[in-house]
Amino acid sequence: MWNVAAFAVVTVSLAGGALVASVVAVDEPHRFPVLAHVAAARHNRVDVQVVLSSTPETRHSPGGDTLRFRGRVTGLRLAGGASSDASSGAGSSGDGSSGDAGDAGALSMPVLVMVPSPPETPRGLAIGATVRMVGTLTATAPGDSTAALLFGRDPPVVTAAPPAWLSWASPVRDRFAAAAAGLPGDGAALLPGLAIGDTSAVGDDLDVAMKQSSLSHLTAVSGANCAVVIAAVMLGAALLRLARGARIALALLVLGAFVVLVTPDPSVLRASLMAVIVLASYGLGRPAGGVPALALAIIALLVVDPWLSRNYGFALSVLATAGLLVLAAPLARSLARWMPRWLATVIAIPAAAQLACQPVLVLLTPALPLYGVPANLLAAPAAPVATVLGLIACLLLPLLPGVAAGILHLAWLPSAFIAAVATTCAGLPGSQLPWPEGILGFVACLAVTVALIIVLVRGNAAGNRRWVTLAAVLLLGFAGSYAGSLLGSGWARARGFPNDWQIAACDIGQGDAVLVRDGDAHALVDVGPDPALLTTCLATLGITHIDLLVLTHYDLDHVGGVEAVIGKVGLVLVGPPENAQDERLHTRLAAAGATVREAGAGDSGTLGGLRWRVLWPRRDAVPVITGNPASVTVTFEGRGIRSIFLGDLGEDAQQAMMAAASPSPVDVVKVAHHGSADQSAALYRRLQATVGLISVGVDNGYGHPTRSLLGMLRASGTRALRTDQCGMILVAPGGEGGALRVWSERAPPALTTSGTSVQPG
Repeated sequence: MWNVAAFAVVTVSLAGGALVASVVAVDEPHRFPVLAHVAAARHNRVDVQVVLSSTPETRHSPGGDTLRFRGRVTGLRLAGGASSDASSGAGSSGDGSSGDAGDAGALSMPVLVMVPSPPETPRGLAIGATVRMVGTLTATAPGDSTAALLFGRDPPVVTAAPPAWLSWASPVRDRFAAAAAGLPGDGAALLPGLAIGDTSAVGDDLDVAMKQSSLSHLTAVSGANCAVVIAAVMLGAALLRLARGARIALALLVLGAFVVLVTPDPSVLRASLMAVIVLASYGLGRPAGGVPALALAIIALLVVDPWLSRNYGFALSVLATAGLLVLAAPLARSLARWMPRWLATVIAIPAAAQLACQPVLVLLTPALPLYGVPANLLAAPAAPVATVLGLIACLLLPLLPGVAAGILHLAWLPSAFIAAVATTCAGLPGSQLPWPEGILGFVACLAVTVALIIVLVRGNAAGNRRWVTLAAVLLLGFAGSYAGSLLGSGWARARGFPNDWQIAACDIGQGDAVLVRDGDAHALVDVGPDPALLTTCLATLGITHIDLLVLTHYDLDHVGGVEAVIGKVGLVLVGPPENAQDERLHTRLAAAGATVREAGAGDSGTLGGLRWRVLWPRRDAVPVITGNPASVTVTFEGRGIRSIFLGDLGEDAQQAMMAAASPSPVDVVKVAHHGSADQSAALYRRLQATVGLISVGVDNGYGHPTRSLLGMLRASGTRALRTDQCGMILVAPGGEGGALRVWSERAPPALTTSGTSVQPG
């Protein structure tokens, strides 16, 4: 029996794989035609026609706001009448005119469009609209859901409005979002996501909290939302005594409208197609099982769009559903041996989904959410209430705005409760347990998950004692090793650090790598000498993306660790290059997607709620300075802390910077040049910093930090904190009175100083 079932599964899987592979072979020429290849390789500007497939959204970054949306290019030609050699072999007419990619009806190239955000979003820019724009193409990695990135300098021009069956939804979504924005607090930001999957109002802090507490799935429309909609329609149709066929037809019609309203994201497509399959089987009098419906939906969606297989949202939606269908019931039965059955069922549902998804989640964020299941237990009862009431309010706003406003206020209550659960759980000690990155982390998490399922689900089954015992031994051995690694790496101390830390000095030996954070926005000043050490620091702090990277100068102890952040950076500020090697570093960063800009005094921007400003070097300096004297000097201010980072400036350069920029007093100074003797006492007296961070290696051979520098800091009332003694150091605002809170991985020689509370982790 098992052999027959296994053979059937393998046969269907191979047939499905062959079908999807055939679709890929047929679609590939239309996804990225030859002309697009040529234009991307030669950086030619292209004139394109794009049909939007996602809602435009504005992304805020230190380099400037960006308007982004996904779409499909249906018309493509080289802009400006490209010469025939530029488009040779790529659809050129051969007469010097621009080359066309071919029949617009055949071309369907998925792209991610990015343009500078205009003051106002162009009217009519919505899903289904057709736009025209000029930009440049950058090919993405093979297998990516988009074939290319399209960068435009000017906003797109809408040439055709969405079709009627799509155009009604955008005003409804916008009206609901505007109404919810009038409510207070995080509940207002979260409500559109719970009701219709619109997370545009969710701020960075709340977004991080939702992810760290494993509640972000609540803002992704899924099977639960579709089930609520269909159940409501079927119940209403039954009360009206409609025939089965009419009920199913009405349910399908409403489901289609719901998908248009919430936008067809991968999780929505999976859930809605499963619902269609279940309704169809119900109409035929043969109710479908959950697993067959899920399998059929997966195959159908991958045949239509094989590149969904690389989409994390789609994979997590499939895994969560599979976990609920396969694991929830046996897990509930096992847990019922130790607790009431109703409680076992309540715990089993989020636990099953978490177990199924966690191996993939560690690929996105190498950490384990310690409070994920408890957070879901608390939020689960509130989520459907907020969803249903929010959806009702959304639909009533155009018709009965007064009634809708009252319902909206009721929906806000469970929404605010969910937001409070997320922020509370995310702020608890140890909310994120560190985990290895990449394929190693995936395999390790998969092995632990399988062993845990064997112990929990198969523990009381006859004939499985040997497997259960082996799995239990593996889990115990892993738990001991994991706990030891946490203690040995200092992570246990790190989890005691304040959740609102703003500055973190990484312990990377003799070099600089200091992070500045506000919410989910991160800046990094220098990258230290070794990518492995920087990777460890970033993983400990749970940081996977750097919005702003400042490379103060090009000494190895400041740029040697750059491999750890290649491909993870938004904007890079660099000092004046000294040679071709420095320029190649700029090219590498830009090729990996970063915007590289040579910094100069007066440059400024934002990092979340913080404001940064470059004080040095001056662009008009004659002669041009390079090296240590040209170290990019930057300040950050906001959220109760003002800080300055001095790179490796020597005394003369410090005096020149002080004369040119007149820096104001600060709370935190990153001491120049690891505490060398080449310092300006006048600068430190002027800064009057409470804390001086010295990034320095143990027994570094240079005598850093020097006695003279430490004396300057003492004379200025600045408390010196050294990474060679303290390990990693974090600084957080202390609230009233301007005091700072400082946590260190290892205890410094003295634990208190005026105005500052310094505690070991």
